[in-house]
Amino acid sequence: MDASARAMVEAIHANPTQAVLYLSGGASQALGWLMSVPGASNTVLEAVVPYSRMSMIQLLGKVPSKFASRQTAEDMALMAYNRALKLSQPGFPALGVGFSGSLASTRAKLGDHRDLDFLGEALAYFDSMKDNNISYSQFGMSSFSLLEWIPECLIAFFRFHVSTRTSDQLWASTVTLSKGLRNREEEDKVSSQFLLKAIAYACKVPATFVSELTDSEAPDEFETKFDEDQELEQLINGQICFKVYPFLSDMSKAERKIILSGSFNPLHDGHLKLLEVAASILGEGYPCFELSAVNADKPPLTTSQIKQRVRQFEKVGECLRYWRDTAARLINPKYYGGDYGKMLEILSGCKNIGCVFLVGGRNVDGDFKVLDDFDIPGELRDMFVPIPPEKFRMDISSTEIRRSQGML
Repeated sequence: MDASARAMVEAIHANPTQAVLYLSGGASQALGWLMSVPGASNTVLEAVVPYSRMSMIQLLGKVPSKFASRQTAEDMALMAYNRALKLSQPGFPALGVGFSGSLASTRAKLGDHRDLDFLGEALAYFDSMKDNNISYSQFGMSSFSLLEWIPECLIAFFRFHVSTRTSDQLWASTVTLSKGLRNREEEDKVSSQFLLKAIAYACKVPATFVSELTDSEAPDEFETKFDEDQELEQLINGQICFKVYPFLSDMSKAERKIILSGSFNPLHDGHLKLLEVAASILGEGYPCFELSAVNADKPPLTTSQIKQRVRQFEKVGECLRYWRDTAARLINPKYYGGDYGKMLEILSGCKNIGCVFLVGGRNVDGDFKVLDDFDIPGELRDMFVPIPPEKFRMDISSTEIRRSQGML
């Protein structure tokens, strides 16, 4: 790695953006460069190389139409972005990076790992010659030599595709390398340089690094920006797993999130007062409100409803709390397709990664219900921590507030 590349990596590591990278078919040196410069843990959350066909299929959850293509790189970047959202520290920008390529190889690339557009065009061309009574022999070819010629033509195209995804931007680029100009290691270096510049661009880091691409290898780039409404539509449609509104000015180094999930319609003092209780019970953690855009028992929120409810949090901190009725849903097989075993499997998975649920009481038709009123499976019991009523009790609900304000 030369001095300019190292300077770019140092600038990336100095940026708060945290990234997940999915790379296949090239750019392997970029990982080494990112990891070899101090500060890599500031940037790289995870790096995966789905190199085999089955590995790629399992990563994407489908068989891609082409293993090495821009669409595959975009799909990889989107999956990496969703993974980064889950792994990144609260308040830090998340970045997903996808790379799919087909560089120089010792074997002819006739399978799905090649971009076969050129092959299709070649076959169509020769089919048209037959339709016009033109024989292969006029071109010095027999039908057998044509089969030998096709792989040779395919080697003329070494392509790689890079895509990055952030909260408000999708960027993608395809580069076709010249035949015979570089060996495999040199092509990997060029693709690694290009990937590094793409990461710097996504992090909004100035990239003064000079590319080794020739004039004939100009990238074919694509970029689209998302506004808030488009991001929320992607959230409702399931393309992204969540959207973060970092209202606190400081970015926490705490990896543990303390989450209060609810509809917050409206946000009230009962929600806000839970911060002190949650902090006293759980200790260090980053407090977050989780607004459920898609609810198991209610219609999905619209983008305008989400924005209206989010605005309530602009001047408050964050906290955690699971209401009693939320705890009831957690242990109700109804919300797991009626499968009790699936419920145990999912909640046991949560337990294995250190999740706990704080459960406070709630007034239901004049009867104050607490955690002990529920039959928690024995293997999950220690996941649920009761909040004593003497520490926190507020009998008013959002529904009652809406009713008192004439909103129902």
